[in-house]
Amino acid sequence: MLHHIEEPCSLGAHAAVIVPPTWIIKVKKPQNSLKASNRKKKRTSFKRKASKRGMEQENKGRPFVIKPISSPLMKPLLVFVNPKSGGNQGTKVLQMFMWYLNPRQVFDLSQEGPKDALELYRKVPNLRILACGGDGTVGWILSILDELQLSPQPPVGVLPLGTGNDLARTLNWGGGYTDEPVSKILCQVEDGTIVQLDRWNLHVERNPDLPPEELEDGVCKLPLNVFNNYFSLGFDAHVTLEFHESREANPEKFNSRFRNKMFYAGAAFSDFLQRSSRDLSKHVKVVCDGTDLTPKIQELKFQCIVFLNIPRYCAGTMPWGNPGDHHDFEPQRHDDGYIEVIGFTMASLAALQVGGHGERLHQCREVMLLTYKSIPMQVDGEPCRLAPAMIRISLRNQANMVQKSKRRTSMPLLNDPQSVPDRLRIRVNKISLQDYEGFHYDKEKLREASISAWLRTIAGELVQSFGAIPLGILVVRGDCDLETCRMYIDRLQEDLQSVSSGSQRVHYQDHETSFPRALSAQRLSPRWCFLDATSADRFYRIDRSQEHLHFVMEISQDEIFILDPDMVVSQPAGTPPGMPDLVVEQASGSPVSSEDHAILQAVIAGDLMKLIESYKNGGSLLIQGPDHCSLLHYAAKTGNGEIVKYILDHGPSELLDMADSETGETALHKAACQRNRAVCQLLVDAGASLRKTDSKGKTPQERAQQAGDPDLAAYLESRQNYKVIGHEDLETAV
Repeated sequence: MLHHIEEPCSLGAHAAVIVPPTWIIKVKKPQNSLKASNRKKKRTSFKRKASKRGMEQENKGRPFVIKPISSPLMKPLLVFVNPKSGGNQGTKVLQMFMWYLNPRQVFDLSQEGPKDALELYRKVPNLRILACGGDGTVGWILSILDELQLSPQPPVGVLPLGTGNDLARTLNWGGGYTDEPVSKILCQVEDGTIVQLDRWNLHVERNPDLPPEELEDGVCKLPLNVFNNYFSLGFDAHVTLEFHESREANPEKFNSRFRNKMFYAGAAFSDFLQRSSRDLSKHVKVVCDGTDLTPKIQELKFQCIVFLNIPRYCAGTMPWGNPGDHHDFEPQRHDDGYIEVIGFTMASLAALQVGGHGERLHQCREVMLLTYKSIPMQVDGEPCRLAPAMIRISLRNQANMVQKSKRRTSMPLLNDPQSVPDRLRIRVNKISLQDYEGFHYDKEKLREASISAWLRTIAGELVQSFGAIPLGILVVRGDCDLETCRMYIDRLQEDLQSVSSGSQRVHYQDHETSFPRALSAQRLSPRWCFLDATSADRFYRIDRSQEHLHFVMEISQDEIFILDPDMVVSQPAGTPPGMPDLVVEQASGSPVSSEDHAILQAVIAGDLMKLIESYKNGGSLLIQGPDHCSLLHYAAKTGNGEIVKYILDHGPSELLDMADSETGETALHKAACQRNRAVCQLLVDAGASLRKTDSKGKTPQERAQQAGDPDLAAYLESRQNYKVIGHEDLETAV
């Protein structure tokens, strides 16, 4: 090893983004000699001393300076990580980037803001920035770049942490970080396309049409004077404001993401019942590029108005939709200097979650908004209640951003794919969440299990409940991306229903028919995702929103691995080939394992930690009690929201509408009978049927009415109506 010490370091595969150690010059602290320190000088000026002290303060905390050497092949990367974003994800990401890069180019935003680091690197050519956090973190960095006036302004990429992340979704970085390798992220930032993002000023003044004595309570300025994503007023801002005010008053009650979501759901439900935003249209005036939109707003009685800069809103929905044949409007862009104005009723807000859109009002360069009462507003998620005001929205500038681009690959993890084959014959293997969590670091073990399972299945033997299970074979074009491949896998699943599970099916792209050779009868759940099997150390999940950016041959050569979180592969001994993989109920008289018994007892007792431990030890979430109720039935009946959430996240989707064999009630029926609004909200959001009836022909809404909770009954009825409205007015997919 010693003979390597004198060899120059190449900095490895990511040399283009790593700051070389030779650029970092250590700053020596000035040390006065004993003679000089003892020498007394006459103080001639207090101003001079203050200036010297200011210089010392400026250099304090900067033990080094950057002296870059310009090279067209280098794109040095500056990484800012917000550890408070995404639970403990930020801390892990910070450690990983410290490992891959020079620690002097990775900064913890909880220790200091981005300003000092940007000052330090302002003269570095071809600099790129990676913001690891939420959209607020990105906005913070863009504001500092405005303040420093760097020229040219370095482009900013996004590694989304936490939830929401609408700007990250717009730039193809996805809605959140799962477990993608840092090596791949560095390549994506290096190869990403530089695009522009419009940024908008918000200039607020007191409403000149109202005398001072008529001004109501409320703040006189917005929390931010610039927005990148959207600015809105009405229902959505009111819900966000209630959450913000409650968290400020009782921060100890908002220490988990689950509780935060529960509060949001409760606040939205309360606002819906109280209709606090129903009179919004009577108290605003909106003028866009000289066109007064107020009459239309009052006619349609909007309860929320959104000024949208990017296509995404509210954690990934697309409120502008696709104008299609509506020639009055253009498709939305984040770099065209126009802002979209959209109005929402309660029905159209609910339809957003199923692919609907709002009422398109205008595309303009300038907005004049007047309010005549205190109204809740939010700027990129930061809420306030603004006193009557006149707000002018105008274009500020354009920021350079790094957009994740669709490319073949330039990663060191794959071979050079210059020659693209016309056709790829791909075997599709599915993996359960339990196997993925246990063996994703042991690629060979999963592959060996997959091969042995393949051979045993063709031989007509029982597929073991371990590792990857062959699903079938696809033949696709060489340039097929994962989004297209998903459609063919779903079509392959449809074919599985019409053939025996003892045969295997080959499905050909561009062919309407396929040849029966199916291997597994268990249908994939809607939550399945692709796995990247090309890295050297492990498997990684691929965000569904980024499937259009990956080619099939980019993640595998002759086989694809997909992860199905709802997959259950355990089978009772002696199950013959051809039986479905999913076992919903224990066979009559068959012994129940100790882990299953422990899970049942944990749910009945409301012990979440015991439930998690028993499930990790191999217990089944499909176990039923002596009265033939599922775990979700028991959890809904006891009203423990955290246990309901855990079962929904880790159990198969069949549990949602599974009926009690004695009463025919689903878990939603049980929660409605107990008048538990929070649990009902969880079940409805997860997709529980609102129309399913029990053995007496009663829906959950009718059960809530019988239980004496008309508000809950009204909520269930409204959600049922919203789903109907959403399906009647679908234009875009979420």
